[in-house]
Amino acid sequence: VQLVESGGGLVQAGGSLRLSCAASGSTSTIYSMAWYRQAPGKQRELVATITAGGGRTSYADSVKGRFTISRDNADNTMYLQMNSLKPEDTAVYFCRALILGHYYWGQGTQVTVSS
Repeated sequence: VQLVESGGGLVQAGGSLRLSCAASGSTSTIYSMAWYRQAPGKQRELVATITAGGGRTSYADSVKGRFTISRDNADNTMYLQMNSLKPEDTAVYFCRALILGHYYWGQGTQVTVSS
């Protein structure tokens, strides 16, 4: 199983980015998925989660109302729409998938928000 994130970049505060996480390989049964982020010198933190069918989502308090997680099971792709970005959102963003009892991680995509 391979997870590949894309969509990161440099954006000004108040701007938007859309991250994607594409899963390939033995992805016949992908259960929950999630986005994490890790800022320099800080621990990796959970940003948002989504259930297998996409019916339930949850968000860290710091991103509620600004970020939206979604997934397209037909394409084995998960998304994170990030609006009203703040400098404190600067981090490497990782996707994680639970597949047949194992967690898989992507390599991360850098998001930098300038003030």
